[in-house]
Amino acid sequence: MEREVAWKKYDEASLDELEALAVDYIDFISENKTERECAAAAIAAAEDAGYDSLADCIAAGTPVGPGSKLWACAQGKAVILVHVGAAPISEGMNILGAHIDSPRLDIKQNPLYETNDFALLDTHYYGGIKNYQWTALPLAFHGVVAKTDGAVVEVNIGDDPADPVFCVTDLLIHLAGKQMGKKASEVVEGEDLDILIGNRPLVIEKDEADGADDGDAAAGADPAATEADAADRPVYEKLAEKEPVKAFALKLLAEKYGIAEEDFLSAEIEAVPAGRARDLGFDRSMVIGYGQDDRVCAYTSLAAQLALADAALEKTGMCVLVDKEEIGSVGASGMASMFFENTIAEIMALAGESSPLRLRRALTRSRMLSSDVSAGFDPAYASVFEAKNSAYLGRGLVFNKYTGSRGKSGSNDASAEYVALVRRIMDDAGVSFQTAELGRVDAGGGGTIAYIPAKYGMDVIDSGVPVLSMHSPWEVTSKADIYEARRGYEAFLRA
Repeated sequence: MEREVAWKKYDEASLDELEALAVDYIDFISENKTERECAAAAIAAAEDAGYDSLADCIAAGTPVGPGSKLWACAQGKAVILVHVGAAPISEGMNILGAHIDSPRLDIKQNPLYETNDFALLDTHYYGGIKNYQWTALPLAFHGVVAKTDGAVVEVNIGDDPADPVFCVTDLLIHLAGKQMGKKASEVVEGEDLDILIGNRPLVIEKDEADGADDGDAAAGADPAATEADAADRPVYEKLAEKEPVKAFALKLLAEKYGIAEEDFLSAEIEAVPAGRARDLGFDRSMVIGYGQDDRVCAYTSLAAQLALADAALEKTGMCVLVDKEEIGSVGASGMASMFFENTIAEIMALAGESSPLRLRRALTRSRMLSSDVSAGFDPAYASVFEAKNSAYLGRGLVFNKYTGSRGKSGSNDASAEYVALVRRIMDDAGVSFQTAELGRVDAGGGGTIAYIPAKYGMDVIDSGVPVLSMHSPWEVTSKADIYEARRGYEAFLRA
């Protein structure tokens, strides 16, 4: 059952809509490269669309009813948007769920060191990456530094064209004989993914370092005063003699951000590929950019939720954007946390449906699209795909009845009845869609957040956009699939 290429059905009006969506999408993933940035952007867009803070509504005891639009956030890294429908929430919701974290390099807590006249930052990779892909690549730093005085400093260096960038170095081919004989997983070890940040030493003039000039010495300056002046010097100046390159890096950080080396202990700084997402191909039919797993689904889910505007929904519509999927959906901002369940409970309480049993009924009676990317068929690596059951770029939104590894290990396997319902929704809305598995049965596999909400007994199926070069620094998607995902998600919310 080969699915038709979506591009063939578009008229000029549809193509204009598609391109406008792609422009906005490229801006979104170029400007929001971390889960914190995505969450902040989602909240800002929601507030512009008339959504109110759930926390504020709880504090004020504001009643919730049909047409109410609310947002909630967990630790600045996960967001839930809710558009309340006419039916009681206990009768179930239509839910879109995606994740906003992506593979990257995280800066360690004690990262900064100097060796052989270079200053470097030690990293710990996050999520599933091929280490060698992160060498000789311009990198940017995005994140926050929380200081002990309560201040939180935002860091964003490397994506402005005027900014410097950073990199993990690679071994020149002329000396790489032994390296080239290693397995791909061993070519670059995780502990070798240190980021080069500087080569210039901090030079302190002697009289400046001593806290006195020659004239003072000749006049018999007070030694105690001189020692006190030295003690008041910035830490980076004290480092200048032994570690001058590290000292210069610390001086720049102090001047630009007001942070010291100790502040790395309470920092969350992510190294991500520098540069904007771009159109790909002579025909500009594709997008190449960092973090499309899973921000392509997060963006289209968010866009679909906001497109509801002030519609009078029958069932409550919800968009869930969570963190930590790439490392098992753990933590306070991951799908496995109580954030999802607690948010629904709070909204039901404001809607006059406060009851543990009603909450359980709401969760069980809900339907969800677990919006995550799928592996796009790549003819360069055709041997790991099963052609009849693969996702193809340009053929629309992908549904994965099951994911998992080999014998469906770790998979949520959607029921046949739910698959039929989703098919009908997509057909009625004229959405191009396809079905797929994640490669050949014994080739490997992967999972999503689907199994977590499924534990409540709700119907869940994986759906998303096919991607080439998944988990690489630069991933590839089709504009047609982005457009169909956006349309399909909105149709689901309105069903």
